[in-house]
Order: sequence, then structure tokens, then C-alpha cells
Amino acid sequence: MWNTGCLGNVIQITGHRYTEKQGLQLGLVGWVKNTYSGTVVGQVQGPADKVERMKVWLSKEGSPSSRITKANFANQRTIDKLELSGFKTRF
Repeated sequence: MWNTGCLGNVIQITGHRYTEKQGLQLGLVGWVKNTYSGTVVGQVQGPADKVERMKVWLSKEGSPSSRITKANFANQRTIDKLELSGFKTRF
């Protein structure tokens, strides 16, 4: 299993909903949140190949009306078991 945190600049306030949907479709667990500064932050956990697919989606595609200017991934580490459950939007 793999864990990564993310931070990105996204011009679109509904990006968190699409991110949650994409995470669920990939079978990942984690959370996503829009910040007051216009960024999206979150944490994703799951099999390494699926986390990698999510990272590509977050940095290249995103929600249909988003314009991604930057995506950073930090705190990446291997984990023995999932530390989170479900994929949720935090407010």
C-alpha cells in the first residue's frame, strides 16, 4: 500500500467533488479539501499503481472545468495497511 499527500492550485471550486469521485472509482481511500487560498489539499492511500493513476489524474486532468496550474505530492511512503477508510470531502 502507498500513501501520498497532495497540494495543487486549481481554478474551480467543485474540484473536490470530482476528486472524490475519481478516488472512489479507483478504489482508493483518502480525503480532499478546497482551501480558502484556492488550492486543493488531500491524502490518498491504496495500491501503488492506483495511487500513481490518481496522481496523474490530479496533475494532468482534474475536473472538467478545472485549470490545473501546479500539483505537488509530498509525504509519500509505503504503508502496511490502510490508515483511512472511504474517500471523503472535508469542509
